Amino acid sequence: MNRREFITVLGGAAAAWPLAARAQQATKVSRIGFVGLTAADSLPQRTEAFRAGLRDLGYQEGRNIVIEFRWAEGRYEQLPALFNELVRRNVDVIVTHGTPGILAAKQATATIPIVMATSGDAEASGLVASLARPDGNVTGLTFFNPELAAKRFELLKEVLPGLTEVGLLLNPANPINEPIVPTIKLTAQVLGLEVHPFGVHSTAEFEGAFAAMAAKRVGAVVIIDDAVLIANAPAVARLALQQRLPSSGWPDYAIAGGVIGYGVNFPDLFRRAAIFVDKILKGAKPADLPVERATKFETIVNLKTSRALGLELPTATLLRADEVIE
Repeated sequence: MNRREFITVLGGAAAAWPLAARAQQATKVSRIGFVGLTAADSLPQRTEAFRAGLRDLGYQEGRNIVIEFRWAEGRYEQLPALFNELVRRNVDVIVTHGTPGILAAKQATATIPIVMATSGDAEASGLVASLARPDGNVTGLTFFNPELAAKRFELLKEVLPGLTEVGLLLNPANPINEPIVPTIKLTAQVLGLEVHPFGVHSTAEFEGAFAAMAAKRVGAVVIIDDAVLIANAPAVARLALQQRLPSSGWPDYAIAGGVIGYGVNFPDLFRRAAIFVDKILKGAKPADLPVERATKFETIVNLKTSRALGLELPTATLLRADEVIE
């Protein structure tokens, strides 16, 4: 090979390198691990919002991303095994929601980035060091659950001025209750309410909890956000109606049959979680991405349920609502 032939071959190879690199980059497939706390079909709006958020950012499943879904089916004790499986599969980022899920993810890995699609008061729950500087491998979105839960008591008191005894339905296995309950009790004291907690770990305990509320003669019930309760909102609302108990929970709870729903727009949070995933896949470190607080809040009232209970909702409550179900 003479000198001219050598230079030609070398030049051709050099020109091919960037093309090969670009082709390799274009075909890179990132793996996202998603762990849901409930069943696969229980939160369709939220998972679709997450997927839509990724599509808006140019990701297509099967082309440049693969989402590996795992579902705990409401059994929180299954979470460590699900996260450990994703860690063994060496996914690029893990997405999950709720305090039990995020805590289990943190225990499974200190290196793979974790994005919180939703979390109740992430700083107070110890999920991150601070909202501005999360540190570690966790970032994402949060909302202040204690204040939201307290607001639901205020709304029920507005609807039922003579209310004195209120049930509080929660999942004792969820650590988020620790910061919520003290705030609720302070609010209840100001409103002249006595709070009676009733714990449920699964759907098998729902009927027993509502029977206990009836025996206690509570006048209404507030439902605390938890994956098991959210996934089974229609069943909870139906039991509350059977016991003639006005009930309040997150926005979708009113759609499922509760009287009042107040809280964050969960699908919006899941859509925004895709932005965090995108930044991490492009090289950002979770510790450098501040945790975002929810900014969209909704009030939904269900007139159909209210009428079934013989309630006349105040004009102020109806005017405040973002949606009225008739």
